[in-house]
Amino acid sequence: MPLTKEKNKEIFAEFGGKTSNSGSTEGQIAQLTQRISQISGHLQENKKDFSTHRGLMQLVGKRKRLLNYLQKNDLTGYRQLIEKLGIRK
Repeated sequence: MPLTKEKNKEIFAEFGGKTSNSGSTEGQIAQLTQRISQISGHLQENKKDFSTHRGLMQLVGKRKRLLNYLQKNDLTGYRQLIEKLGIRK
């Protein structure tokens, strides 16, 4: 199930600065993290859904690339985001 418009606005308001700033790296990482957690819950119930598993791996890779970019350009922002989202790298 995709994220609702309201949930996306909340995510970008919290991490991207304002709701219209959908291009911010922090907001995109937070959005991907939310989608990854939803899909992970789906896959725990549906273990043989291999096409969704492939999509999950693509999202994880995209988030990893964005995290690498953020780490190279803004190390303090990277550390704060990791701590705020509760993910590790």
